[in-house]
Amino acid sequence: MAETKVILTKSVANLGHSGDVVEVRAGYARNYLIPQGLAFAWSKGAAVQIESMRRARLAKSVATREDAVAAKAAIEGSIVEVAAKVSESGKLFGGVSADKIAAALAGKATVDPKSITVESIKTTGEFAATVALHPEISASFTVKVVAE
Repeated sequence: MAETKVILTKSVANLGHSGDVVEVRAGYARNYLIPQGLAFAWSKGAAVQIESMRRARLAKSVATREDAVAAKAAIEGSIVEVAAKVSESGKLFGGVSADKIAAALAGKATVDPKSITVESIKTTGEFAATVALHPEISASFTVKVVAE
């Protein structure tokens, strides 16, 4: 299988962070990463771009690390209540998305819905969830789904 080198412009889950050089399948790079703006093709002249992206990421991570520590203190161990429409049997109409959970967390801290990890929620009850606030910092909390 043909592998190709790409330089990530944004962090991609299970692949790397901005400025990383990774080898991926040619089709994945050509059909997903490059068209979505998540990466560009690697070349010898791109070393300067890689270094500037790494410096920018380092400066941003230092600035946001303090914010992430403060957000973790606010979120860690808390219970977030989300209201959803429920049938008579107790099942949800649809499910609870990460967007709804992020909106419920907005009172404590601003989080990216893509960074929230939770199992599929289809019924009422309590579910364990985690949110990645920084590459090295994550917070655990509980999502409590109640009937609307």
